[in-house]
Formats: sequence, structure tokens, C-alpha cells
Amino acid sequence: MAVYALGDRVPQIHADAYVHPDATVIGDVTLGAGATVWPGAVLRGDYGTITVGERTSIQDGTVVHATSEKATTVGSDCVVGHLVHLEGCTIEDRCLVGSGSVVLHDVVVRSGALVGAGAVVSNGTEVPARAMALGIPAKMRLEAVPEGSFEAAVALYTWNGRRYKDELKRLD
Repeated sequence: MAVYALGDRVPQIHADAYVHPDATVIGDVTLGAGATVWPGAVLRGDYGTITVGERTSIQDGTVVHATSEKATTVGSDCVVGHLVHLEGCTIEDRCLVGSGSVVLHDVVVRSGALVGAGAVVSNGTEVPARAMALGIPAKMRLEAVPEGSFEAAVALYTWNGRRYKDELKRLD
């Protein structure tokens, strides 16, 4: 796997986390127990801090970055879909960030919320707990996400991370 220190910025990856060999983790990045980072994802903590909680999946092609003033935090039990861009934002626990979405500076996605596929959540927006943020720019549908909606997806990616850790073998 491509895990790099950058000067004194060194990734902290829990022993139970899984980082695919084709993912890249650089600098001040912390991955919690059971977190998974999939092929082509880039977590670049070069001059900012990135924290990913337990059992959270960062899926294929996603880019997570931070600024020197704005950390990027993703809570526990989250699903961050394919080709997502997160920068300088906070995603609380038990959220789903849909494929191809963009979540920008000073955004807070509250617990249990969903950012729909392809949505753009612009600077300073708050997505309330259990709301859906949909479209460009994202508009809110309040109280639209039933409690526990993402538990099966979280469990699947946690299981798949263990499977890949044990079974993935390069053949060339």
C-alpha cells in the first residue's frame, strides 16, 4: 500500500483498518479500527489533518484533503461513496456520502444524514441530522433518512475489508 510520511506528518493507521494497495495515504491521516480505504482513493494530509472513524469506508477514487486551517473529519460507521471529494468539512457518525458528491469547507453533515450522489454541498452548509442533501447546489429534505439506514452497508464494507486483508493476492 502507498502510505507516506511527509516530514513529521505520519499516518496513524489502526491495525484493524484496511488500506488497499492501490490507495494512497499521505501525512497527517488517522484511520480508526475497521476503517477501509479502497482502490484509487487518496487521503492527503500534507498541510491539514484528516481523521476517519471506526468502520468507515472511503471508496474507490475518493479524494479527501484538508487545509492548514480546516481539518477534514469523517466519523464512525460512515459510507463515503465512489469518486467523492471531501475537503475541510465534518461528516458526523452514521452518514452516507453518495458517489460523485462534493462536500466543501466548513460543511457539517450531522449524524445519520445522507448526501445524495452527485450533490454539491457548498461552503458553510449544515446538513441536519437524518436529512438528505440533494442536487447542485444541495437542497435539504428534512427528517428523510430512517434511523439505521446505512448499517448494512457499513457492515458489508467492514466485512469486505477483513476479507481483502486476508485474501487479496496480486497475480502479476
